[in-house]
Amino acid sequence: MKKEAWFGLSILALVVIGLFVLMPSPDKITNGHLGLLMLALIVVMILLGFPTAFTLMGLGTMFAWFAYYSVNPALAVQQTLDVMVQRAYWVMNNDVLIAVPLFVFMGYLVERAQLIQALFKGLHLATTRIPGSLAVATVITCAIFATASGIIGAVVTLMGLLAFPAMLKAGYNVKLSAGSVCAGGTLGILIPPSVLLILYGATAGVSVMQLYAGAFFPGLLLAGLYVGYIIVYAKLKPSIAPPLSLEDQYVPLPKFAEVITGNGSNNVIVGLIGALKGKHNVDVPMATLLKHLVIALLPLLAVVLIMVPTYLLVTAPVVVDTSGLQEMGGGALIEESQSGDEAAGQETDAGGLAEPPAEEGGLQPPTAESAPTASAPEAAPTPGKRLPAPMGYWITLGIFLAGLAIFYAIFSFVRLEIFKMLLTSFFPLAILIIGVLGSIIAGLATPTEAAAMGSFGGLALAIAYGRFNWTMLKEAVFLTAKTSAMVCWLFVGSGIFAAAFALLGGQEIINNWVLSLDMTPVQFMLMAQVIIFLLGWPLEWTEIIIIFLPIFLPLLPQFNIDPLFFGLLVALNLQTAFLSPPVAMAAFYLKGVSPPHVTLNQIFLGMLPFMAIQVFAIFMLYMFPAIGLWLPSLVYGH
Repeated sequence: MKKEAWFGLSILALVVIGLFVLMPSPDKITNGHLGLLMLALIVVMILLGFPTAFTLMGLGTMFAWFAYYSVNPALAVQQTLDVMVQRAYWVMNNDVLIAVPLFVFMGYLVERAQLIQALFKGLHLATTRIPGSLAVATVITCAIFATASGIIGAVVTLMGLLAFPAMLKAGYNVKLSAGSVCAGGTLGILIPPSVLLILYGATAGVSVMQLYAGAFFPGLLLAGLYVGYIIVYAKLKPSIAPPLSLEDQYVPLPKFAEVITGNGSNNVIVGLIGALKGKHNVDVPMATLLKHLVIALLPLLAVVLIMVPTYLLVTAPVVVDTSGLQEMGGGALIEESQSGDEAAGQETDAGGLAEPPAEEGGLQPPTAESAPTASAPEAAPTPGKRLPAPMGYWITLGIFLAGLAIFYAIFSFVRLEIFKMLLTSFFPLAILIIGVLGSIIAGLATPTEAAAMGSFGGLALAIAYGRFNWTMLKEAVFLTAKTSAMVCWLFVGSGIFAAAFALLGGQEIINNWVLSLDMTPVQFMLMAQVIIFLLGWPLEWTEIIIIFLPIFLPLLPQFNIDPLFFGLLVALNLQTAFLSPPVAMAAFYLKGVSPPHVTLNQIFLGMLPFMAIQVFAIFMLYMFPAIGLWLPSLVYGH
């Protein structure tokens, strides 16, 4: 028997033994103990291989009947059927879940448009000078694909067919190659549009828009840590990621580029401008020169399009609201008070209004000494006049200009060809990603509306790249329906299971037990994350979100923990469900498309360093919550 099977059976045995040890004698069993028994049985059934959704429904229905039968046996069957119908109706009536099939459909369309092959080739040529360039390009491609897809199985499988053989052919270490593909492929769990975040939002009642905004920077942080680890590891031990051969780095130049480089400068801007003047354009059409000059100037145009609207926004003049002002003159004059004591009871001639007495420590009317003068250090901004740009704007502009100067200084015709590859693969995806995620984060569209536009954009990309046909559309629709049906059945089963668990009083027992430990919020957060981390070993993330996370959610107010922040930690943590044996679905996805000599143990060992990086990322997010909460607070005031 394989080691993985022994590991699974040992966990199953520990659960069963713990169940018998902790349960009281039959004469002392209460409904609450039945709830805990149900919780343990679901783990046993899943480990035995029973379908999760139908196991949840079966156990939930059976134990709900036990709960109702102990109160009123005559109505037990009717009440149990009522719970089943109500929970199923609640799931089907949940508007948040509409985004799931739309985002999944968008992901399958983008996958079949075959943009990822060109994107990976362009990125691997653009990063040839970086240690471990193929592995770095793999992680970056996975991160970009994750934002356009969010389907972990599709990302890992596609990169296993595309990047994994290329790394093995280049002499990369099997463990590093496998770890890069699996870890990069699971970024779709965290980076929006993540299906996990949609399910968590529906379960915890948290805004999916805020979750997407909060998960954006932690996702980039995790991808950056992966890339940093690969670069440092490849630099310290070059044998695990040897440099690419000259043949793999070769980029053929078109004829016009060979003519310009043969007669002039290898720099794109200098060469094209020189050819435009008529010095080196003997065999180069003017239209070709202008076309490539426009392409070369696109980075400069992008900076202008970013910084000019930003300048207009940060220097917008102050608008004074005059709607509440009255015209001067015509008002009643307050009679001059005779003394301080008499003024408190004095009334005006016209309106009968009394001037309030001055209280100690209160606001005093301005006097000649306290009145503001023209020489005050901070003068109020003049209405209608633009404000000066803040220092942060000029620093950002300086960084952009310095980057452009370096970029154009080394911008050769070889790099122009690589830039054109990225232009036809990365930028269409970037426009789709910015349109979908930008509209959600900016509050211009709900996740469902943005997902619908994303699906339309994925369809447009497939048509534009000539990949659209009836077979491709049929496959995408079938896979979308299959995934969406799984998610909906899981939610129906979890709803019935959660209702039965609450009816038996299992949640109350757990709440009382946790509160009796008298833990601090830090200790509770640590305990919750450790339990979720350990559950990721035998269970998938869907089962953890659906079954176990609702147990922790009622306890969050007791410890004054923000559900949004808790959800971000959970999303970052649950990537371990795809990277930890014996389930580790990412490893099985990769094993299914890898060469026969690559063993499952090698893939597991390759994922371990990336699991450690995930733990470090969780620590970073906990120590610096602004990584996840700054963007939601900026956009939504969370």
